Amino acid sequence: MPASSSPERDLSAFVLPEIGKLHETGDPWEPYRLMDPAGSPVEPVALYFKDLLAGHTPATTLRSYGNDLLRWWRFLWALDLKWDRATRAVARDFMLWMQLADKPVRVHWRHRGKPNARPPARRAGTAEPGTPNLVTGKPTIGKKYAKSTQAHCETVLRTFYVFHLDSNSGSLLINPFPLDRSRRRGRANAHHNPMSEFRNERRGRYRPTVPERVPRRIPDDKYTEVFAGLRSHRDRALLAFWVSTGARASELLASSERDALPGQQLIGVIRKGTRDYQQLPASPDAFVWLRLYQEDAWRRGAPHGRAEPLWWTLRRPWRPLNYHAARAMFVRVNELLGSNWTLHDLRHTATFRMAEDPEMSLVYVQHILAHKYQTTLQKYLNPSKDEAITAGLAHFARLEQRRRNPPPAPTAPAYNPESLNVLFGGART
Repeated sequence: MPASSSPERDLSAFVLPEIGKLHETGDPWEPYRLMDPAGSPVEPVALYFKDLLAGHTPATTLRSYGNDLLRWWRFLWALDLKWDRATRAVARDFMLWMQLADKPVRVHWRHRGKPNARPPARRAGTAEPGTPNLVTGKPTIGKKYAKSTQAHCETVLRTFYVFHLDSNSGSLLINPFPLDRSRRRGRANAHHNPMSEFRNERRGRYRPTVPERVPRRIPDDKYTEVFAGLRSHRDRALLAFWVSTGARASELLASSERDALPGQQLIGVIRKGTRDYQQLPASPDAFVWLRLYQEDAWRRGAPHGRAEPLWWTLRRPWRPLNYHAARAMFVRVNELLGSNWTLHDLRHTATFRMAEDPEMSLVYVQHILAHKYQTTLQKYLNPSKDEAITAGLAHFARLEQRRRNPPPAPTAPAYNPESLNVLFGGART
């Protein structure tokens, strides 16, 4: 493809090369490092990450930002352009490519670098990408980039260039990801009323409008099927804790043995955003499954101690259970049931259950979930799609019942109902 910034660039034939990588270092001073095709770190990204770390940004956020920056750098490498020479036409083409092109299909990590390695084929009987799942009603992951992914990428790249413009880095003259034309030079929510909520104003020119996500819960009957599909006491304990505490998957997986307090029916977690330690109430069943898992694991030689991680892999060598392994466990259950629920849907399920309890104040639900604003719980007070469908089907059932058993015709107003009851034996005198 030509390196020119001409609007005649053929984006329909462009294929994003799988070069460079985002390397996890394990170093808290530099958790993630963006590497170029030659294996050297990309210095502008390293400076940006260092600035984010100084602003108390968690490592998980750096990983999310790094994936967006890697995608942009691969686009620039394919065009043979330098990061500080990218024009708005290049940024426009990049966002247009993300909007219209199919996502690159990656080869499994076990087969990368091998000759004739191909992406995995779609299994027979599975739903087409982007179509609703027959069990959950949730759309499956599509071939295109989601609107939320496009919006997140645009925001990350725009703020990345804002940082380097403020720092006088490179030979930047303009930000290739400009603000929306209607914004002019004003900032978002410039005249915000402190008594009102912030509005989602469009900031970037190439930022798409992201539809509001509707939280999905796992119905009680389906949750029983999910629970029955688990293979070990560890997985049953994890599921019971997730659906009773409302903790995020990564928060619960980071707990240690001393954080579980069965006598007080509490478990401690480190919150994702604030990094604060918080104790959460959990169901008694969760601690029963936890004890069964621990006795079985310790019998087989798993590490044991108050400072040791609470969750371990099931096979030797013993390793702390990470998010990817827990997600793989949940994916296997989904494949068994033909569903596509996620680990985060367990947090939604817990929130729905607490919000529907009339004796559970929303103030307590807000504290347990660690939401900054109580208005975040508003979407859980609205009926879910499953509840609306159930109510609609019940409505049609009542109409059908009325059609089959119509009510008796009312008596004429000229007659006395008591006299008619005496005449036809409907009442005794």
